[in-house]
Amino acid sequence: MKVLVIGLGALGTVYSCLLSLAGHEVTGLSRPASIEKIKSDGVKVSGIWGEHKAKLFNAASKVSELKHQKFDIIIVTVKSFVTEEIAQEIVPLVGDNTYVFLFQNGYGNFETAAKSIAEDKLVLGRVIFGAETLALGESKVTVIADDVMIGSPKNLINPALLEEFAEIFCKALIPTKASLEIMNYIWGKIIYNSALNSLGAIFEVSYGELAEEPVTQELMNKIIKEIFDLLQARKIAMFWPDAQTYLTNFYDYLIPPTYAHHSSMLQDIQSGRRTEIEALNGAVVKLAHEAGVEVPVNEVIVAMVKAKECFSLHS
Repeated sequence: MKVLVIGLGALGTVYSCLLSLAGHEVTGLSRPASIEKIKSDGVKVSGIWGEHKAKLFNAASKVSELKHQKFDIIIVTVKSFVTEEIAQEIVPLVGDNTYVFLFQNGYGNFETAAKSIAEDKLVLGRVIFGAETLALGESKVTVIADDVMIGSPKNLINPALLEEFAEIFCKALIPTKASLEIMNYIWGKIIYNSALNSLGAIFEVSYGELAEEPVTQELMNKIIKEIFDLLQARKIAMFWPDAQTYLTNFYDYLIPPTYAHHSSMLQDIQSGRRTEIEALNGAVVKLAHEAGVEVPVNEVIVAMVKAKECFSLHS
């Protein structure tokens, strides 16, 4: 298949490398600083899924360089705050048989992309394996909490086709399943990330350390309980009937396999980059205000991450 991977950071490097090795014609789109190195050296993946190296079919730094091409799959791994811009730019690359996979953090990526791309062409992904950038075009897979889940939020795509896509990713060594309840998985990850990603950035410790310290454990409990108050107010159904059921799953099953993982927000702050706080706790705060729900702990967390981000960007 002809595959375009947009964003060759930690996650995009994993997908571009493993799909290339599985025999697909992969083009990578990334920042100019990365492209020349990737063109000459290819992309590399290490970590829990083994050592892999691949040369991409093509690499570009601008969508305009690809304007006469059509792809079977377009995988978007860029930060949520550039989703709207990227969706607008790739419209000419989306053919009748193209599907755009949004493998991003946070809330609102589907709605934002749908302003430019038909909803029946958009596939949401819940990615819950961790990867870290070692160098340009080099990524290390550090942890996995569960399979990647893919689906159409409004179930506008044939389930059999989604199963075919899941099999393509599985054959590329990325465990993936299709679901008719993808938004439940997306919200589950939003809850997970709102507790761990933000606090991991603020306190600069691993996910496991956050869970072991009673003070940060209580903060996470409050973040999660506020999000469940929001979900209940907005009548959003979940796999878990209440916050306590989720918390049991969170501590018993989700955190242990990601114990040593460090927050992607922390990696962004340490590299002087903008974080995705607005798509996580920030989205919770926005939706809560609209619903008349109080989420004071999430509000403070947003302010703290933004403050840390500001100091990092100006240092």
